[in-house]
Amino acid sequence: MAGTLPALMVAADRVAATVIQGVHGRRRVGQGDAFWQYRPYRDGDSANQIDWRQSARSRHLFVRETEWEAAASVWLWRDASPSMQYASLRNTDTKAVRAELITLALASLLADAGERVTVLGSGMRPTSGRIAVRRVAETLFDEARSGKTPPSLPPLLPLPAHGTVVLVSDWLDPLDNIEAVIRHYASGGVRGHLVQVLDPAEEDLPFDGHVKFEGLEAEGQHTIRRVEGVRQAYGARLAAQKEGLQRLTRSTDWTVHLHRTDKSPQTVLLSLYLAMADLRRLTAA
Repeated sequence: MAGTLPALMVAADRVAATVIQGVHGRRRVGQGDAFWQYRPYRDGDSANQIDWRQSARSRHLFVRETEWEAAASVWLWRDASPSMQYASLRNTDTKAVRAELITLALASLLADAGERVTVLGSGMRPTSGRIAVRRVAETLFDEARSGKTPPSLPPLLPLPAHGTVVLVSDWLDPLDNIEAVIRHYASGGVRGHLVQVLDPAEEDLPFDGHVKFEGLEAEGQHTIRRVEGVRQAYGARLAAQKEGLQRLTRSTDWTVHLHRTDKSPQTVLLSLYLAMADLRRLTAA
C-alpha cells in the first residue's frame, strides 16, 4: 500500500485540480454566502433559514438558499471484474486502472466541494473532507488486493432517497441486467450517473485477418478468420449497447458519460461533475 496508494491519490488529485479549473466560478446551490435562489419551505428546514421578507409577499414560507448548500451524499462504485483488466495498447491504462482513477478523482472533487462520499458496498458512512478521499482510496486498494473475483455489476443496496450513485464500468453486460441496477436505485429516489469506460480496440476493432480472441472471464476462445468482415456488424452491436444505456438513463433522469482509455480523463470528469451540479440544482429548485 505504501507505494501504490500515494501514487494513485497524487494522480487523482492532479486530474481533479485540472477539472476544477473548468468549473471555476460556476454557481451551485451550496455552503457559500452568495445568494442562489428562493425555494418553498420543507419539513426539516430550520426556522433560521426562512426568508421572512420574501415569505411576507405570499401565503407560503420561502427559504433563502446560498450556493452549494446542504452537502449531499454520494456513493461511488467502479467495476474491478476481470474483463476490466484489458488494455490493447502498451502505453494505455487498463480499463480497471482508468475506472479507479476517475472514481478517486471524482471523490477528490466532491470532497473538496463539501460533499460526503463513500464507496458503494463498503459499509462505511459517507464522510467529507480529505479523510473521505483517503478512505475511498484505501477501500479501492483493499478490494483490489483481496484476491476475490468482484462482480461486473454493482450491489443492489438500500440507500436513502435523494442520495446519488456514480457507477463506473464498461457496461457491456446484457441491458436487462443493467436495467435492473438502474431501476433498483431510481425507484428509491436515488439519482445516478453511469460512466462507460472502453478501450479503443473495443470501439474500433482495428484488427485484420486471422485473430484469436480470448475472454477474461472464462468465456473461452473464439477465432475469427477475417476480422474485417465482421467489423461493421460489431460496430452496430456496440452502438446498440450504447443507445440502450442512453435509453435506460433517460427514462430515469440519470445520465451516462462515455470515455475511451486513450483519451484524457479530465474531459469525462468535467462532463460528469457538471451534470451532477445541474441535476442537483434542478432537484433542489
